[in-house]
Amino acid sequence: MAFRRALDTRPQISEVTPYAAIPGGEFQIRGKGLAGPERAVVRLGEAPAPVVIGSDSLLIVRVPEGTTKGELVVGTDHEKSVPYTCGIGVQIAEGLHPVANPAVDRRGNIFTTFSGSRGQRTPVSIYKVEAGGTLTPFVSDLMNATGLALDADDVLYAASRHEGTVYRTTDAGNFTPYVEGMGVATGLAFDRDGNLYVGDRSGTVFKVSRERQIYVFATLEPSIAAYHLAFGPDGHLYITGPTTLSFDSVYRVSPAGQVETFYRGLGRPQGIAFDIDGNLYVAASLGGRRGVVRISQDRKAELFLSGPSIVGLAFAPGKTMILATANSLYRVHAGVAGRPLL
Repeated sequence: MAFRRALDTRPQISEVTPYAAIPGGEFQIRGKGLAGPERAVVRLGEAPAPVVIGSDSLLIVRVPEGTTKGELVVGTDHEKSVPYTCGIGVQIAEGLHPVANPAVDRRGNIFTTFSGSRGQRTPVSIYKVEAGGTLTPFVSDLMNATGLALDADDVLYAASRHEGTVYRTTDAGNFTPYVEGMGVATGLAFDRDGNLYVGDRSGTVFKVSRERQIYVFATLEPSIAAYHLAFGPDGHLYITGPTTLSFDSVYRVSPAGQVETFYRGLGRPQGIAFDIDGNLYVAASLGGRRGVVRISQDRKAELFLSGPSIVGLAFAPGKTMILATANSLYRVHAGVAGRPLL
């Protein structure tokens, strides 16, 4: 038996990173015998995956469009590796224009935006993807819908960065002003007491009480795009906001409004969310690799998911993650549950 193992010339996969990817993203495959006597052949399901870099011990492959199965195999039909299961994001909606996190209610309905360019009035402002996968218009005539958030009653709120107004919606898709004068209103988040926090990307985070009293909660460096907000398990507010730098930060703000840098070293950090174990997930690049970065509470970062143009993310029931790119939504099995927002 030992002699037969010694003659085993099949490619052997020892590790694939990151955990998951969407089309356009990349997997790094480590092992031995990966290149073989000829050019390496890699498949994800039935689809051939283009090899970006190839050697006997390392392959970097790009996930092709249309990939839905994460069974990765290296080699030919005559001599191929044991399949390795990877997480693959499957497109569930397209023709959108999100600029921040989607929102997912307790029933599994997903809300996302068609934000448009500044001052552009789009036919549909917010779309709803029902649990069964049907994409339907939800809100119309809300100018430049940007940040989304759900309160404790699963009521959806949306920020208009053009008007500086946060709107409260109804189940029928109607909307009314909730609070005005929020500057370039982008990110939204509720705390456990029902207070709403609004990120004005010009440099202010507002706190709006349940009685709609407005306070300046914190001040930050202005962002060229948006502020993205999420509350952590420690009760602190975490914020990203890409700047012109290539070495941006995640900020942590105490309940008293004191700002500190939680992690520094991300490229264009955008949407953020926490899992049930307290890890923070950020749509950003790390070391030049774009996708979703996972940062532990002891501030160690790793690329969790690879993919281009990701602007936001949210956890959904069933240990799944919803990803928003510049024009689409993807669903991927994350292997971990999201932290309850409230």
